[in-house]
Amino acid sequence: MKRRDFIKLAGVSAALFPVAPSAFGQEISQLVIPPRRQTYRLTYQVDLPAEGKKARLWLPLPDTNDTPHQFSQGSVWSGSAAIARFDNVPGTTSPMFYAEWAGSGPRTVTVSSIVKTTDRIVDLSHYSERAADTIPANVKRFLQPTKHIPLDGIVRKTALSIVKDVNAQSPLEKTRAIYNWVVDNSYRDPAARGCGRGDIKSMLESGNLGGKCADLNALFVGLARAVGVPARDHYGIRIDESAAHKPLGQSGDISTAQHCRAEFYLAGLGWVPVDPADVRQLALDENLAIAHPRVAELREKLFGSWEMNWVAFNHGRDITLARDSVLGQLSFFMYPQAEVSGHQQDSLEPAEFSYKIVSSRLVGTGVKF
Repeated sequence: MKRRDFIKLAGVSAALFPVAPSAFGQEISQLVIPPRRQTYRLTYQVDLPAEGKKARLWLPLPDTNDTPHQFSQGSVWSGSAAIARFDNVPGTTSPMFYAEWAGSGPRTVTVSSIVKTTDRIVDLSHYSERAADTIPANVKRFLQPTKHIPLDGIVRKTALSIVKDVNAQSPLEKTRAIYNWVVDNSYRDPAARGCGRGDIKSMLESGNLGGKCADLNALFVGLARAVGVPARDHYGIRIDESAAHKPLGQSGDISTAQHCRAEFYLAGLGWVPVDPADVRQLALDENLAIAHPRVAELREKLFGSWEMNWVAFNHGRDITLARDSVLGQLSFFMYPQAEVSGHQQDSLEPAEFSYKIVSSRLVGTGVKF
């Protein structure tokens, strides 16, 4: 008999996503990705090795802090786990799924989530910071350092140099200068495993600014925090083809489609989406110079908008999923994690881990892969 569980998720909470009234307006410049509204089913299929006395599994799930651009409609599971539950990532309100098997035998589980997305556009053209605008207390924690994102030493020195070079004064000017600096000075390194490590101190000290999304977007986040602008990473996964640029999307089997994005916070407006890493990915995948018109256009688009062929899981750093686990502390939680008889499975090798992640677009009452 298969065990099942179900989560009913809450509706949109405007308090969790403060934006200006114009942020989702109907007038859109030609440089902004046209809004696209879709519904998806995201499914994990896991089949862990049958040997060994005990197995444990952790899966990141779509964020349930609903916003106008991402709305979760619930998750279900089925499988052979002796213990299974929908839970929160420790120390956060972000959702995850946990399963445990005792004794040898089949260790299978399927977890499916339904999520709606709408392309995200924040209009910055009329933004002007006012003295009365303040940063909420729950946002100030995104001004703090983490293990791999320190805010002193070379990080602060680099950030101050960037804003000084262009005489950036306001938070918006500072973040624009940092965004441009990351795009101009970093590069996407296809040799980096997975999405990278996000160790920006090592990147700056070595002078090697190559990496993948968790490196390049963490660089933006750390430099922004170092000059007093709240910023955070969002760890998630691509779930559909891109309407803007083919390299920036994936559908069907998305087992290796994990992707990190970034945001910064403007007082009186709210969180603003950016993705300098995807600018560099387009340049690499299509072998284009950074000044090429297609790359330049995407650079403008991705300072203030996200194409939502992607869903966010969480924005946690330095995550410990369980104190008694061999996993130890994770830099971030974006990939499935498992251990079998006290041995960690390689989350970056889906075939060896024996997991598959599938995305399907729901159209009417049917499914489109």
